[in-house]
Amino acid sequence: QVQLVESGGGLVQPGGSLRLSCACSGFALDTHTVAWFRQAPGKEREGISYISSRSYHSVGGRFTISRDNFKNTVYLQMYSLRPEDTAVYYCAAGSGEIWNLQQDSYNYWGQGTQVTVST
Repeated sequence: QVQLVESGGGLVQPGGSLRLSCACSGFALDTHTVAWFRQAPGKEREGISYISSRSYHSVGGRFTISRDNFKNTVYLQMYSLRPEDTAVYYCAAGSGEIWNLQQDSYNYWGQGTQVTVST
């Protein structure tokens, strides 16, 4: 059974950093692509970053994606956070090499973790 569980969200001050984790089970990271998306209140869900065995990509310069194949976990390190980064952050997975952030490309989704950037 495929399962993705996000953690690491919370309240952080503007300019701060946060690392999100996506614990994956039921599949191997080296045969799948895992991505991070976010959805802010009143806005559509948007893609942030993806990582596969052969490629990785992040939008903008403040987010870094990485993975630990032994722990079957994918991380999203976020720097210089801004109030507009406030959103629910989701990880998603799809089979094979997926070099895009189109939501339809990803079959499995986690429940999300809330990130709030505020003073």
